[in-house]
Amino acid sequence: MRYQFKFRPYQRRFLRSLTTNHGNWDIREGIILRLTDESGKLGWGEIAPICWFGSETLEQALDFCRRLPGEITDEIIFSIPDELPACQFGFESAWEMRSGRDNFIIPNSSLLTPNSSLFYSALLPAGEVALNQWKTLWQQGYRTFKWKIGVYAIADELEIFESLIHTLPASTKLRLDANGGLSYEEANLWLWTCDNLKANAELPLEIEFIEQPLPVEQFQQILELSTSYKTAIALDESVATLRQLVACHQQGWRGIFVIKPGIVGSPSRLRKFCHQHQIDTVFSSVFETAIARQAALQLAAELSQNNRAIGFGINHFFEQEETWLQSLWNDL
Repeated sequence: MRYQFKFRPYQRRFLRSLTTNHGNWDIREGIILRLTDESGKLGWGEIAPICWFGSETLEQALDFCRRLPGEITDEIIFSIPDELPACQFGFESAWEMRSGRDNFIIPNSSLLTPNSSLFYSALLPAGEVALNQWKTLWQQGYRTFKWKIGVYAIADELEIFESLIHTLPASTKLRLDANGGLSYEEANLWLWTCDNLKANAELPLEIEFIEQPLPVEQFQQILELSTSYKTAIALDESVATLRQLVACHQQGWRGIFVIKPGIVGSPSRLRKFCHQHQIDTVFSSVFETAIARQAALQLAAELSQNNRAIGFGINHFFEQEETWLQSLWNDL
């Protein structure tokens, strides 16, 4: 089938800088695309790359879009190279929306409504700010939180951690996300600290896992750590793309896989792999708009195992997007 293809870049400013081990992030940039088939049905997609996380750059994605003709085919959509995983996701999810997989054809309020069958994890900022911000998010219904570590000196973070775990309600689940920013010694100290708190029954809440404690190139050390402590480890940057995810599974990883649909690559190939191997997944946001989020939540609803909260509690980092999105749709 043939489709009319249009696209438009966008920029969204964070309400406050997102600080991780990768640095400060102030503006989310991406591309909204639209496919119109021969019968007039529309499919909306989004390309939301994070190059420092393992995807293509925004410039590479824009170059790909600019090189395409105004009319494209199924063959073009399903032959996007693996070097452009965010493009694979954007085009294929637009194709799926147009075909009715997500049960709506044109942009409407359903894009902005969370999937009620899923539990959400809220992202806390790094440092002491988390000690207060969790309260607002708790009132909004969140019971799982992710806190960024590996940003400040480990002694300072451990002190804040001690305060945080005794401040959060006992029914909370807490995830610690290092974004690959710990040394081997620091990773051991964090894991030992969590194990020790559990063993001494001093922990009023559950530490669900430590996410990506070491850099991607230290996979074997992460694998070793995962067998040395009771506190679970999740891979994130190590499995940013489907190619990486498959490689880590082949090398023996049977722990938790954090999957960011917006940059992982082809949704159809991801479904096939997850159904074949029944991996333990946590689906997570790339700070996309509601367009990519709807497609990502569809995948999460289909493929999530073990009833883990998904990492899409990030709306508090942006202004409301209804009016902003509507102007983008109108321009296309």
